[in-house]
This record gives sequence, C-alpha cells and structure tokens, in this order.
Amino acid sequence: MVPKDIKKVVKHVKPILSVTQKEARKRVLSLYKSWFRQLPYIVKKYDVPVSYEDCRQRLRYEFTKYKKINDLRIIDMLIIRGQMDLKEVVKAWKTKSHIMRMFQDVYEVKTEDFLKKFYSNK
Repeated sequence: MVPKDIKKVVKHVKPILSVTQKEARKRVLSLYKSWFRQLPYIVKKYDVPVSYEDCRQRLRYEFTKYKKINDLRIIDMLIIRGQMDLKEVVKAWKTKSHIMRMFQDVYEVKTEDFLKKFYSNK
C-alpha cells in the first residue's frame, strides 16, 4: 500500500502554450493551414523534383504521425518546432537538400536478399 501522504503529492506542470486540448487542437490546425498555404511557394522557390500532391501527402503524413499524442506539453513543443521549421523554410534559411530530406523516409525500399528469394522458390 502507498501511504496517503504520497498519493496527495501530484506534480502540476505549467503549460507551455495551450491550457486545454481544444486550444491545442486550434493551434495545430492553424499550423497545418499555414504549411498548406505555403506549399505552392515552397515547391516553386526550392525547385524540388516533387509534385505539389506529394508535398500535400507528406504534410498530412507528418501531422497524422503524431495524432495519438495527448500530452499538452508535448503537443505544444511539436507546434513550436513546426512553426520554427515553417519560418526557416519561408525565409529561405533552409536549402533544397533540407527540403528533400523531408521526403527520404516516405518510400520504403523493399530489398530481397538471396535467402528470401531462395526460400520462396523465386
């Protein structure tokens, strides 16, 4: 059994940006819209060999990758990081290689080694 004194001690942390989940959701959607508005300019400015549709899919993938996170402090940190990245891209502080690095892990390359082919009789 845990003593009653220990149960009463709960660490209350100060929120970074958002106080409620609703406010955090509003900030995430605002960041998503900001990125979405900048996509045509990013594709044109950086002259990336990726279509606008691929950029939209990647943007959606990046935002849905973190959709299971419920901690407000982590959500706020991700929002801050997203805002910093957007600012760096818009002000051209990032180079084309930084933009292309965002698309590296989207397409998984399936490699079949000799043993896999051998066991499957190919």
